[in-house]
Amino acid sequence: MRADIHPSNEGRLQTLHSHEILDSPREADFDEIVELASEICGTPISLISLVDEDRQWFKASKGLDATETPFDQSVCAHAILNGDFFEVPDMQADPRTADNPLVTGDENLRFYAGVPLIADNGLPLGTLCVLDRQPLQLNDFQRRALQVLSRQVMKQIELRSALRHQAILQDEADHRVKNSLQSMSAIVRTYARGISDPIAGEAFAAIQRRIDAVAELHSELQGTSGRETLDTVAYLTRVMTLLQDGAPENVTLNWDLAPIIMRADQAANLAMIISEFVANSIKHAFPDQIGGEIGITLDMPDAERCRLTCTDNGVGLGTRDQPSTRTEGIGLRLIQAAASSLGGDSTSELTADGSSLVLDFVNRLSDNSDHPLSGIAP
Repeated sequence: MRADIHPSNEGRLQTLHSHEILDSPREADFDEIVELASEICGTPISLISLVDEDRQWFKASKGLDATETPFDQSVCAHAILNGDFFEVPDMQADPRTADNPLVTGDENLRFYAGVPLIADNGLPLGTLCVLDRQPLQLNDFQRRALQVLSRQVMKQIELRSALRHQAILQDEADHRVKNSLQSMSAIVRTYARGISDPIAGEAFAAIQRRIDAVAELHSELQGTSGRETLDTVAYLTRVMTLLQDGAPENVTLNWDLAPIIMRADQAANLAMIISEFVANSIKHAFPDQIGGEIGITLDMPDAERCRLTCTDNGVGLGTRDQPSTRTEGIGLRLIQAAASSLGGDSTSELTADGSSLVLDFVNRLSDNSDHPLSGIAP
């Protein structure tokens, strides 16, 4: 006998579909629950069955090969109409199930017990059920255990739905932050064009580089599953490409970045150091349009320690007539602030063959005591 349609079926289906769990991949958390249900109830078959408009689909199953069956064959469609527990000791003897193909056919199912999966709004989405090929009756402990497990199934479903909605909101927030940062960068660029004071101009340029780097950080975070860590190759390549696009034609940037997963705050500080080193080199190392290269390398000398190496092959110490001033200025102070935030040891050298900066620091990937962006240098 086909089950009656649930009296609140339209709202029930809307609730089911809003959780976006139908046709999702198998997951260990749900598989473990059906395994435990079968073990407790002593049945060879256990299912997490979601009752859709024209089918019942199994999120997890033990002992049954099918992934779904038509609504007409759904015993769970009867179960969601019958309170908090539905049990049929012998389905051949019950008029609601006696003509069900799962009972009369090759599966030869005889026993069914199911507990509805109740959403927050009180509507049933499906059941956690156990089945056997011989008549059976559960004891009180088994019934209570099945009810407890059904609540755990529903909590898992709702948790995944909440996390998905949170991710959507976070993506929207990241998108808006990125757009705001891009607008700020454009405003800073516009104001900088009207400034003649070189010190103020340098400050505006540093601000713009910082805004651009953080905008790239948000872009990278939008593409990752997590919000606290990212792949330094992907992020710093974005930053390097941005810097290369803004570099004069006579200067080439080269980079070699190890695939390191790193906290977002540390990656942001690395971007600050790289940006300021590149800007400093472009300003001081290649006067009169002389050609040259700037190299950036990030690697891991050991399991925890990272090393950032920045070099250029410019004029370095300068000439007797034009000694270098690159050990002064806002850029150097920003580099020092970012290096301090990383908690690293840095050495810099200025020679006749160019300049170099080497920074060793510990990858604090396992340290979650701070907010993911709390260590970003100002």
